[in-house]
Amino acid sequence: MLEKDQDSIQRLSEENPRFRKLHEEHLLFEKQLQEYDDKSYLSDEEDIERKKIQKLKLAGKDEMALMVKASRQ
Repeated sequence: MLEKDQDSIQRLSEENPRFRKLHEEHLLFEKQLQEYDDKSYLSDEEDIERKKIQKLKLAGKDEMALMVKASRQ
């Protein structure tokens, strides 16, 4: 990630409660996905949950990217 983006992320995390919540969720989802990835086998329920987490993580990432882009303008 660009240093400029890191600065924007840091600033938005401090100033914008919605961005901070999205960023915290993103980190949590990352950790949960890593736990699923560490398993050698996923049950059907685990696989469904993993896909759900991936979608939530991506949706949050997209929203954060829009906020970062808007903060640059």
